[in-house]
Amino acid sequence: MGPRDDLDDEGAPPQVYHDDDTTSVHSDGILINGSEASDEEYYASQEPYYANKYIPPRLQRIWRATVVWVKGPQPPRPWKIRPFFPSVQHAPVQFLNNYFPKRRHKVILLLFFYLCWFLSFALVLHRSAFAADIPGHGPPVRIRCTDRFWSDGNGCGLNGELCRPFENATMTFRCPANCKRVHLVNPHAVGDQAPNYRPLVIGGPIDEEETLENTYYRADSFICGAAIHAGFINDASGGCGVLSLVGEKSNYPEVNKNHIKSIGFDSYFPKSFSFLEGTKSRCRDLRWPLLAVSLTFTILLSLFTTSPAVFFPSVFFGIFFHVALASDPPNLTDYYAIVSIALGRFLPAGFCMFAVYKYCVKRQLQGLHAQIEKTILWLGGCWVGALNNYTFDRIPIERLTPHDLKQPGAIPALIIIVIILFCIALGQAWAIRIEGRLPRYLVVYGIFVIVLLSLVAIPRMNVRIHHYILGLLLVPGTAMQNRPSLLFQGLLIGLFINGIARWGFDSILQTPAELRGDAPTESLLPAIAAPIIHLNHGLHLPLNITFEWHYPFPSFYDGISVLVNDVERFKSFEDSGKESFTWVRHHEGVPEYFRFAYLAGTGRGDYTKAGVWGSEGGWTDPEPGPS
Repeated sequence: MGPRDDLDDEGAPPQVYHDDDTTSVHSDGILINGSEASDEEYYASQEPYYANKYIPPRLQRIWRATVVWVKGPQPPRPWKIRPFFPSVQHAPVQFLNNYFPKRRHKVILLLFFYLCWFLSFALVLHRSAFAADIPGHGPPVRIRCTDRFWSDGNGCGLNGELCRPFENATMTFRCPANCKRVHLVNPHAVGDQAPNYRPLVIGGPIDEEETLENTYYRADSFICGAAIHAGFINDASGGCGVLSLVGEKSNYPEVNKNHIKSIGFDSYFPKSFSFLEGTKSRCRDLRWPLLAVSLTFTILLSLFTTSPAVFFPSVFFGIFFHVALASDPPNLTDYYAIVSIALGRFLPAGFCMFAVYKYCVKRQLQGLHAQIEKTILWLGGCWVGALNNYTFDRIPIERLTPHDLKQPGAIPALIIIVIILFCIALGQAWAIRIEGRLPRYLVVYGIFVIVLLSLVAIPRMNVRIHHYILGLLLVPGTAMQNRPSLLFQGLLIGLFINGIARWGFDSILQTPAELRGDAPTESLLPAIAAPIIHLNHGLHLPLNITFEWHYPFPSFYDGISVLVNDVERFKSFEDSGKESFTWVRHHEGVPEYFRFAYLAGTGRGDYTKAGVWGSEGGWTDPEPGPS
């Protein structure tokens, strides 16, 4: 592989490569006396003003040399892949030409190929998406990897009234595959703990045999993560089953099981759930059989097709709907809604890919007969990018925010990625220079940089470079026919497909609130005086603890909320006149955790970290900062 430097015509003289500033044009001329040319009075000509006379000659020479280097060799030398083992790589195309020599034969064969592809994918998808009833319990409810029974903070209302029932109820459910990787991206309060960057699974088996009847989880756990932890379903294929709400439990254990380490909680919680033995169903998320179907048909298309106009739209269509419907669908419980969203995102994505095809893909794939290399490099790279939730998504960088860079391994991963991208950019720039197109690319990417810097300068907004934006920005630098560009272009288009099919056209500018999600808002925190504890020794009365505060509350706040063991147990507004809250101990021998937040109408600020009323009656003040 290399730039083309062969002679176009046999016997023609070799092309001479030269630099622009070394060429000169000589012409002969006749000088005449000024008085013979005109009767006008002669004035001595003034030397024109040149700004570069103030620039040192050494810098001028460096600048001219840089301009010549950037322009590249003259004339340019386009890249062209010379296949390894050309007879082997061309064999699929030759086979097709031998048995289907006419154009109409090829068109009919292609239509039959599309029909087989559609039917195979649709039949497996239907079996995967719609499960049969669970005997005695009815059809399962499709849930997401992040679904829970309990909301954060005071989302379940006073005493959890909005999240009833607490017990004596069952629910059939269906979990998708690959829920084990879903973890917290912001700290989640569990008593005085704040776990982050791990699955939210609180509890587990309490006996050595780890039986299901002795396994229970706090209601704010991820349901699917808990089912994987309990061994009730398989992470690779998901599954169906029935869970039971078992009410209040205490002392949730910390157990490392099935590659998930659960979170322990040493107090009580009003709502818990467990899984019913014997209700596990055979329903499966068939994303891996669907991947086999999609891989088979895209590989066959790549091997037997040389036309970019057939290859690229077909592969884009097939991989897009594979991601949107099978490998990484949106988190929705209604599968018909998933199909609707996929169709809605496909049309604008297709327009973007038309522009990419016209200016990038066609230039690279036109005249390429390295069928196996195209399949391995371009198509393989595209699948790696499209399956981002199994490939790059495992890199410990979520949103490139300062908060996310605190997770283990984030900074080394970011450094390695930056170094790799820098090396790739240098290699691609050199290859573009050989084709004589580097000046134009410097202008294009200069505009990109100026626009991005302008967006960064907008106040109260944050720039987010999403998957699809990264693909669109970088794919022009792959518009040449060499092997690295084959790989990089497929990879970038795969990232674009995954970003749009999974998340849609999210904005490049987002507000801090959008990036923050359920993280603390850095609002004011209540200042609570040291509590009054009544141990009631010898009085046969339960222990109680009293908290006091003073009016008026700070501006914009008109009430206060108190969580006990992460459940709202008290809520009061300033107009009620209440300046204290007394809590009677519910269970002996276990600690209780208290957190406080200001209320503003129906909204609230951040909760404090947990103060601990120990099992022996002592009080530990909360640490500074929000929870």
